[in-house]
Amino acid sequence: MYNREYTPERISELKENEIFVFGSNLAGMHGGGAAWIAYERFGAIMGQGVGLQGQSYAIPTMQGGVETIKPYVDEFIEFAHQHQEYKFLVTKIGCGIAGFRNEEIAPLFGNAIDLENVILPKEFVDWIQSHPTAE
Repeated sequence: MYNREYTPERISELKENEIFVFGSNLAGMHGGGAAWIAYERFGAIMGQGVGLQGQSYAIPTMQGGVETIKPYVDEFIEFAHQHQEYKFLVTKIGCGIAGFRNEEIAPLFGNAIDLENVILPKEFVDWIQSHPTAE
């Protein structure tokens, strides 16, 4: 059961142990949306489209359908599990410029719902909790 905070709609600053999780493209061209914020404020590296960089973590969302995003989300969830010292603030990855809907991306985070250090958007949590067998 998810009984903690949700990712804020707008994130303008982070505490020392917080990581901004955003949707990117494989080329790491962080030119718009949350990717631009990650680059401008949280240490995302231009040209790096995957993984931890500064106080941000990139999950590629622009390379195809949801099935192409899932391996990167799984990799992120494993990383978060192994790095309990960080608090990961997951934005609504893929639901902006990439054009996916919450209900398409939310199921990918089903395995993160019980990780105390992963903070999810309310829309993702609501979907996951209303579809308990989906993932």
